[in-house]
Amino acid sequence: MAAKGFVEISVEGCKGCGLCVHYCPVKCLALKMDDTNSFGLHYSYLAEPEKCIGCANCAIICPDAAITVYKKK
Repeated sequence: MAAKGFVEISVEGCKGCGLCVHYCPVKCLALKMDDTNSFGLHYSYLAEPEKCIGCANCAIICPDAAITVYKKK
């Protein structure tokens, strides 16, 4: 069975720059356009968890270190 991933994004730590969404190779992340954090910013979230491969591109590119990636088997 192939390893899959899970992404945890800090809602308060995310400023909604969208870099993680852009650099996700399987396009499983999105910006939450119908909600904001306490700073009034739209934040990223794992929109399609079944697609996540745990590559960690999102965590590497995040300028605020707001993303943690977990691998699961």
